[in-house]
Amino acid sequence: MHFPHPSLRKFKKSSIFAVDMKRGLLFFAFMCAVASMQAQKEISYIETTTNWYYIYDESGKKIKTLYRDGIGDIKGWGKDFFVSKRGAFYLICDAEGKTLKTLGAQSVGEVVSVSGSTFTSRLGVWIYTWNKEGKKINTRAAQK
Repeated sequence: MHFPHPSLRKFKKSSIFAVDMKRGLLFFAFMCAVASMQAQKEISYIETTTNWYYIYDESGKKIKTLYRDGIGDIKGWGKDFFVSKRGAFYLICDAEGKTLKTLGAQSVGEVVSVSGSTFTSRLGVWIYTWNKEGKKINTRAAQK
């Protein structure tokens, strides 16, 4: 067997096959990750009826239908998540309705807006900004 480079002569055919296999698996994993990122839906609109929420993507296609009692009252939505209040808890959910995080309403206050990938709440004299994972990313005093 002829190898193009002298440094490769010490490797056997099976070693080179293993290297090619590793490269192939890495490429496959990379392509799966890219496909997964492209598959994430962006919320364009959430339609509300008496018992149901209908979530639509940016092309107007229905992503999901959710039972209102299971989700609670939707307070707002960003590009790929929404915030709802069910009883004494806020639910942060993805576009498919899967709960990403549950936060106690006593620590969040009242959700006043949802935009992009963050939401804002007010608790007493404080304004909090949260990310879609439920982490508080900013605190400031409210204007009088």
